[in-house]
Amino acid sequence: MPVHLNHTIVPATDRDATAGFLVEILGLEPAPVYGPFRVVSLGNGVSLDVAQTDGDVPPQHYAFLVSEPEFDEIWGRIKERGLTFWADPYHQRPGQINTNDGGRGLYWSAPDGHNLEIITVPYGGW
Repeated sequence: MPVHLNHTIVPATDRDATAGFLVEILGLEPAPVYGPFRVVSLGNGVSLDVAQTDGDVPPQHYAFLVSEPEFDEIWGRIKERGLTFWADPYHQRPGQINTNDGGRGLYWSAPDGHNLEIITVPYGGW
């Protein structure tokens, strides 16, 4: 059997708000509670299991491969909310998108500072 990523844990100071943010911006189904987690299910069978934490949240990077129409929808929701977005992971090019690898991409921040990314073409243009 090939190895597939099944889930990863996303730490958050407010589990419900973070899961709701991800669901809303990405246009996903509501995140049900499973034990201590809010489970944000992605289209490829992988889930982001959002967990409440009392301590500091170390920022993580989460990248999502989306279609061109999904990119436009997500970008629209980011702009509607007045969120700052960048063309690069170091946040040096605000208000821009990138066209790396022949697609489009952008970055924005989740409530606890996680660096989120959407791209329409995988790195390397595969």
